[in-house]
Amino acid sequence: MPSDGEITFADHAGRLFARRYGMPPMVGRLIGYLAVCDPREQSIGELAESLLASRSAIANAVSYLENLTLVERSRAAGERMDRVRITMSSSHAMGFDVSEYEEQAELAREGLRVLADAAPQRRAVVLEWAAFADFLVERMPILKQEWEARREALRAAGELPDPTSPQ
Repeated sequence: MPSDGEITFADHAGRLFARRYGMPPMVGRLIGYLAVCDPREQSIGELAESLLASRSAIANAVSYLENLTLVERSRAAGERMDRVRITMSSSHAMGFDVSEYEEQAELAREGLRVLADAAPQRRAVVLEWAAFADFLVERMPILKQEWEARREALRAAGELPDPTSPQ
Protein backbone atom coordinates (compact mmCIF):
# COMPACT_ATOMS: atom_id res chain seq x y z
CA MET A 1 0.00 0.00 0.00
CA PRO A 2 1.38 3.43 -0.87
CA SER A 3 2.29 5.89 1.85
CA ASP A 4 0.43 9.14 2.40
CA GLY A 5 3.47 10.98 1.06
CA GLU A 6 3.44 8.95 -2.17
CA ILE A 7 -0.26 9.64 -2.73
CA THR A 8 0.17 13.34 -1.92
CA PHE A 9 3.07 13.52 -4.38
CA ALA A 10 0.92 11.82 -7.04
CA ASP A 11 -1.89 14.31 -6.39
CA HIS A 12 0.53 17.23 -6.68
CA ALA A 13 1.85 15.81 -9.96
CA GLY A 14 -1.74 15.47 -11.19
CA ARG A 15 -2.39 19.14 -10.52
CA LEU A 16 0.91 20.27 -12.06
CA PHE A 17 0.47 18.30 -15.29
CA ALA A 18 -3.18 19.35 -15.58
CA ARG A 19 -2.36 23.02 -15.04
CA ARG A 20 0.85 23.16 -17.11
CA TYR A 21 0.11 20.76 -19.94
CA GLY A 22 -3.67 20.38 -19.98
CA MET A 23 -3.41 16.67 -19.20
CA PRO A 24 -6.26 14.93 -17.42
CA PRO A 25 -5.49 14.91 -13.68
CA MET A 26 -5.38 11.10 -13.60
CA VAL A 27 -2.59 11.14 -16.19
CA GLY A 28 -0.50 13.44 -14.01
CA ARG A 29 -1.32 11.42 -10.90
CA LEU A 30 -0.13 8.30 -12.69
CA ILE A 31 3.13 9.99 -13.72
CA GLY A 32 3.71 11.07 -10.14
CA TYR A 33 2.88 7.71 -8.62
CA LEU A 34 4.96 5.72 -11.11
CA ALA A 35 7.91 8.00 -10.32
CA VAL A 36 7.87 7.02 -6.62
CA CYS A 37 6.15 3.63 -6.33
CA ASP A 38 7.81 0.40 -5.23
CA PRO A 39 8.08 -1.86 -7.08
CA ARG A 40 8.68 0.32 -10.16
CA GLU A 41 6.51 -1.92 -12.33
CA GLN A 42 2.83 -2.07 -11.42
CA SER A 43 -0.19 -3.81 -12.91
CA ILE A 44 -3.30 -1.87 -13.92
CA GLY A 45 -5.10 -3.40 -10.94
CA GLU A 46 -2.35 -2.43 -8.51
CA LEU A 47 -2.31 1.12 -9.87
CA ALA A 48 -6.10 1.38 -9.61
CA GLU A 49 -6.05 0.15 -6.02
CA SER A 50 -3.18 2.44 -5.01
CA LEU A 51 -4.63 5.56 -6.64
CA LEU A 52 -8.23 4.75 -5.63
CA ALA A 53 -9.31 4.92 -9.25
CA SER A 54 -11.15 2.66 -11.65
CA ARG A 55 -9.22 0.22 -13.80
CA SER A 56 -10.60 1.95 -16.90
CA ALA A 57 -9.32 5.35 -15.71
CA ILE A 58 -5.87 3.86 -15.17
CA ALA A 59 -5.93 1.99 -18.49
CA ASN A 60 -6.88 5.22 -20.30
CA ALA A 61 -4.12 7.14 -18.53
CA VAL A 62 -1.60 4.43 -19.41
CA SER A 63 -2.66 4.56 -23.07
CA TYR A 64 -2.31 8.35 -23.05
CA LEU A 65 1.20 8.11 -21.59
CA GLU A 66 2.19 5.28 -23.94
CA ASN A 67 1.40 7.57 -26.87
CA LEU A 68 3.80 10.11 -25.37
CA THR A 69 6.39 7.36 -24.74
CA LEU A 70 6.42 8.21 -21.04
CA VAL A 71 5.50 4.70 -19.89
CA GLU A 72 6.30 1.20 -21.05
CA ARG A 73 4.30 -1.98 -20.70
CA SER A 74 5.94 -5.34 -20.20
CA ARG A 75 4.80 -8.84 -19.45
CA ALA A 76 6.91 -11.50 -17.81
CA ALA A 77 6.86 -14.96 -19.32
CA GLY A 78 3.85 -16.84 -18.02
CA GLU A 79 2.08 -13.75 -16.64
CA ARG A 80 -1.35 -12.83 -17.92
CA MET A 81 -1.17 -9.15 -17.07
CA ASP A 82 0.91 -6.24 -18.22
CA ARG A 83 3.12 -4.28 -15.90
CA VAL A 84 3.58 -0.56 -16.39
CA ARG A 85 6.61 1.55 -15.55
CA ILE A 86 7.61 5.14 -16.16
CA THR A 87 10.50 5.67 -18.55
CA MET A 88 12.79 8.61 -19.05
CA SER A 89 14.65 7.06 -21.98
CA SER A 90 12.80 8.59 -24.93
CA SER A 91 13.57 11.98 -26.41
CA HIS A 92 9.93 12.91 -25.94
CA ALA A 93 9.94 11.98 -22.25
CA MET A 94 12.92 14.22 -21.65
CA GLY A 95 11.57 17.11 -23.73
CA PHE A 96 14.14 16.73 -26.52
CA ASP A 97 11.80 15.57 -29.30
CA VAL A 98 12.25 18.13 -32.09
CA SER A 99 9.30 16.90 -34.13
CA GLU A 100 6.82 19.16 -32.33
CA TYR A 101 8.99 22.20 -33.09
CA GLU A 102 9.43 21.08 -36.69
CA GLU A 103 5.64 20.90 -36.97
CA GLN A 104 5.27 24.34 -35.42
CA ALA A 105 7.86 25.80 -37.81
CA GLU A 106 6.05 24.30 -40.80
CA LEU A 107 2.72 25.65 -39.54
CA ALA A 108 4.25 29.10 -39.09
CA ARG A 109 5.67 28.95 -42.62
CA GLU A 110 2.18 28.10 -43.87
CA GLY A 111 0.95 31.22 -42.07
CA LEU A 112 3.71 33.21 -43.75
CA ARG A 113 2.54 31.94 -47.14
CA VAL A 114 -0.98 33.06 -46.28
CA LEU A 115 0.41 36.49 -45.37
CA ALA A 116 2.86 36.66 -48.27
CA ASP A 117 1.57 40.04 -49.47
CA ALA A 118 0.88 41.47 -46.01
CA ALA A 119 2.79 44.29 -44.36
CA PRO A 120 5.80 43.27 -42.21
CA GLN A 121 4.00 44.29 -39.00
CA ARG A 122 1.13 41.94 -39.80
CA ARG A 123 3.60 39.09 -40.44
CA ALA A 124 5.68 39.82 -37.29
CA VAL A 125 4.05 37.31 -34.95
CA VAL A 126 4.25 34.46 -37.46
CA LEU A 127 7.82 35.39 -38.43
CA GLU A 128 8.90 35.23 -34.80
CA TRP A 129 7.00 31.97 -34.29
CA ALA A 130 8.83 30.37 -37.23
CA ALA A 131 12.19 31.74 -36.09
CA PHE A 132 11.72 30.50 -32.54
CA ALA A 133 10.62 27.03 -33.68
CA ASP A 134 13.64 26.83 -36.00
CA PHE A 135 15.88 27.91 -33.11
CA LEU A 136 14.52 25.10 -30.91
CA VAL A 137 14.96 22.53 -33.70
CA GLU A 138 18.58 23.63 -33.96
CA ARG A 139 19.28 23.75 -30.22
CA MET A 140 17.49 20.64 -28.94
CA PRO A 141 20.07 18.13 -30.22
CA ILE A 142 22.82 20.18 -28.59
CA LEU A 143 20.92 20.39 -25.30
CA LYS A 144 20.31 16.65 -25.46
CA GLN A 145 24.04 15.98 -25.88
CA GLU A 146 24.84 18.33 -23.01
CA TRP A 147 22.28 16.61 -20.78
CA GLU A 148 23.60 13.14 -21.67
CA ALA A 149 27.14 14.23 -20.78
CA ARG A 150 25.95 15.71 -17.48
CA ARG A 151 23.89 12.59 -16.70
CA GLU A 152 26.95 10.39 -17.31
CA ALA A 153 29.06 12.62 -15.05
CA LEU A 154 26.40 12.39 -12.33
CA ARG A 155 26.34 8.61 -12.68
CA ALA A 156 30.14 8.44 -12.54
CA ALA A 157 30.07 10.54 -9.38
CA GLY A 158 27.45 8.26 -7.83
CA GLU A 159 24.83 11.01 -7.71
CA LEU A 160 22.55 9.18 -10.19
CA PRO A 161 22.18 5.41 -10.26
CA ASP A 162 22.80 3.51 -13.46
CA PRO A 163 19.38 2.16 -14.51
CA THR A 164 21.00 -0.90 -16.12
CA SER A 165 22.68 -2.11 -12.94
CA PRO A 166 20.81 -4.39 -10.52
CA GLN A 167 19.35 -2.73 -7.45
